[in-house]
This record gives sequence, C-alpha cells and structure tokens, in this order.
Amino acid sequence: MLNETLVDRVYLARGSTDLRKSIDGLAAIVKVGFELDPFSPSSYFVFCNRNQDKLKILHWETNGFWLYYRRLERGKFQWPTEDSEAPLKISRRQFRWLLDGLPLEQRQAHPKVIARTVI
Repeated sequence: MLNETLVDRVYLARGSTDLRKSIDGLAAIVKVGFELDPFSPSSYFVFCNRNQDKLKILHWETNGFWLYYRRLERGKFQWPTEDSEAPLKISRRQFRWLLDGLPLEQRQAHPKVIARTVI
C-alpha cells in the first residue's frame, strides 16, 4: 500500500516509458535521465506506458526499493504527454487525482489555503 504521507515530492516521467524495465532500469532513468537521486526516501518516481493504462512507481525506503505497479482494466490515466526530458514535479494532491483517473489540474477542487492566524 502506498504511504503518501512519507513523500514530499512526486516526479512524473513525461511521455511513455517501456515498463518492461524493472527497478534497476527505472532507477537508471531517474539518475541519468532526470539527474535526480533515486535513493531519496521522500520521493516517488512515476512512469506510464504508451497506452496510459499502466503505471510503475519507484520508491526508496530505508534499505531497498519498492516498485509499485498499477494496471487499469478500463480507462486511462490522464498522463502528461509533453515532449520534454525533464520530469514533471507534482503535488501529493495531484498524484492522488492522477491515480483516481482525473486530470492534474482540477478547477472544481477547493484551492489550497495557507492560514497563519487562528483568530
């Protein structure tokens, strides 16, 4: 089960990724392609296939990698298709929307409020 409370950053690999890659191949993409640290315990690295119906999520925890895999039986993920080598950094909230099949931008959602006073 994903524990999103431990994660501060979520990075999406734009476009499609060959999901035949496993932990080592995906970690190499993070290190070489994204120039990010795959051993960051506060980050999820998310990859999607060409048909946009499968995801893999790479996450480091204490002494090893987790590799989460999600396959939709119907429907597609609302995956960003920009042709850019740089990963797209999204919030945990946007990540939840993505997993729920929603676009990353939600006009109907309540906007984030940063309150600093109680009274």
